Amino acid sequence: MGMVIAAAHTATHHGTGPASAVELASRAARACLSQAQVSPSSVGVLINVGVYRESNTFEPALAALVQKEVGINLDYIADPAPAAGFSFDLMNGACGVLSAVQLAQSLLDTGSTERVLITAADVHPGGDARRDPDYPYADLAGAFLLQRSADPDAGFGPVSVYAGDGPTDTEGYLDTAAMGSDGRSRITVRRTEGHGARRSALAAACTVRYAREHRLDLDRTLVVGPSVGEDTRAGDAPRAEADPSTAGEPHTAAPILGYLQALAAPRPKDRDRLLMVAAGAGPSAACATYRPEGW
Repeated sequence: MGMVIAAAHTATHHGTGPASAVELASRAARACLSQAQVSPSSVGVLINVGVYRESNTFEPALAALVQKEVGINLDYIADPAPAAGFSFDLMNGACGVLSAVQLAQSLLDTGSTERVLITAADVHPGGDARRDPDYPYADLAGAFLLQRSADPDAGFGPVSVYAGDGPTDTEGYLDTAAMGSDGRSRITVRRTEGHGARRSALAAACTVRYAREHRLDLDRTLVVGPSVGEDTRAGDAPRAEADPSTAGEPHTAAPILGYLQALAAPRPKDRDRLLMVAAGAGPSAACATYRPEGW
């Protein structure tokens, strides 16, 4: 039995108020549950992989806040089955979603839970990425609801993680020497010139390596991965909640957005599986094959 994506959604920042990673992740998560027609109590584990948060919040774990907003097994007595929900943050930058997929495979294989919910949300600490021209990422969230499938040919293949050569050319940090009294609403993201091309080159190299290691026929595979200058407005997809006023690159939610766009586009002839590729700071990359049910 393979692990499949039962539902996937994205959520973007609406309105004039400040963006919230908790609110966006919760909205994407609730949309997944609605699409799959399951209750929050059916989710045993929630993994949150977002990096940038409102007001630079790092404690408590945002996963617990998302769990509360979605209403996932908050009471041992009221929600005795499957069990009190377990949630935690897993931070691995652009590769976070695929790292969470790898962990979810192990959790589902043990039978300790029937469903795993992955959320990924990044927002500018100041509440609106559109007001900071030097901040590269969109205020964007995504969610995957994962469960087992009776179809032996469907689901995720192995997840592989790769380290690139050389020092990282992307850093995000709070500059304590310069933050002054506005540190809760500021963040510094430093990327060297040509980082996008290097990221794409790393993704391409790891795609070839993954195909060789797992004997994957790339002529039958649709690759979903990072591209230079990708933007959340490109290729709006059904089930992908896209806001034309939202500019910037997707970050941790990129694999979810890419998956939705791939499903919405006409499938090229003879392509019978997806290869999800993520690449980012480290430099590092991660790859995983996926075959939707019915392909």
